[in-house]
Amino acid sequence: MSELDVAGLQRRLTEFAAARAWQPYHTPKNLAAALSVEAAELLEIFQWLTPEQAERVMDDPGRAHRVEDEVADVLAYLLQFCAVLGVDPLAALSAKIDRNELRFPAVRPPEET
Repeated sequence: MSELDVAGLQRRLTEFAAARAWQPYHTPKNLAAALSVEAAELLEIFQWLTPEQAERVMDDPGRAHRVEDEVADVLAYLLQFCAVLGVDPLAALSAKIDRNELRFPAVRPPEET
């Protein structure tokens, strides 16, 4: 079964946690802390790389696998955090983009004469 949509993934994560009786630990504070830790683990992969090395990180299968795992961990905790608090992550992102478009107007290229 493939559930590659946000709601489907959130359901799978909820079911996974429930099957292991982890719900008491999935508080907003704990999930936010776990999210922060996983984001730091993603950053650790890039910590001492030059900008050029960082751009090519996915060329190394070992590093690419680590990057993908940490991205998955970050997303998993974020989706669980949103599920616990009742936040629609896609709606929240869309609203934030709308606000940022107002805060940061597009730069227009100089007109040619």
